[in-house]
Amino acid sequence: MNAQRLSERLTRVASYVEKGAIVADIGSDHAYLPCYLIHHQIAIKVVAGEVAKGPYESARSQVLAEQLQENVTVRFANGLQAIERDDFVDTVTIAGMGGPLIATILNQDIERLTTVNRLILQPNIHAKAIREWAILNEWKLVAEEILQEDDKIYEILVLERGHMKLSATQALMGPFLMIDKKNQIFLLKWSKESAEWIRILKAIHGAQLSKEVEIKKQEIEEKLKIVKEALES
Repeated sequence: MNAQRLSERLTRVASYVEKGAIVADIGSDHAYLPCYLIHHQIAIKVVAGEVAKGPYESARSQVLAEQLQENVTVRFANGLQAIERDDFVDTVTIAGMGGPLIATILNQDIERLTTVNRLILQPNIHAKAIREWAILNEWKLVAEEILQEDDKIYEILVLERGHMKLSATQALMGPFLMIDKKNQIFLLKWSKESAEWIRILKAIHGAQLSKEVEIKKQEIEEKLKIVKEALES
């Protein structure tokens, strides 16, 4: 992977960036995605934000090597603090983190999303946390995608401003993803998730449970029920 040729996962993320966008890529790592968006004339300007010193330096070096410093600004900042008011960012990408962490990043500096009208989020796990955040903060899903790369399964969620209601099943499994329930990657994901939940339940079976663990057990049983009913319907 490099600035000219992304992984399949990041290529799919890039595909949801609208032409002419001003993008903030949060947790940009080597800044491959920002450079790709400029090289392919998708975005006109990109802010690459990194909170870790090593990846920040890597991103700076990459942008200089690609001679894109006029179009890509690299900032050492925590989450959305990489976005400044006069950037006029309209699109935010966050890829390669857990869903709860992405939701936390969005919550911490939500006022910096003022000019933003599209969020392209790629959680590695627990996408449900993002869907729940969206409902609470007046964002709606406009697209979802599931893909497998290097034996890992990823989801991509695309959000725009608006009101959204989801059932418990849709929040867990994704309203767009559920449309094609025969998708082999979708089925594989929930087969693996269910197997892991069953393993956890077996491990704690018969043990003296704390209140916290008992609540977790009930949550797992509820998720197993949701997935089973959804896949059988």
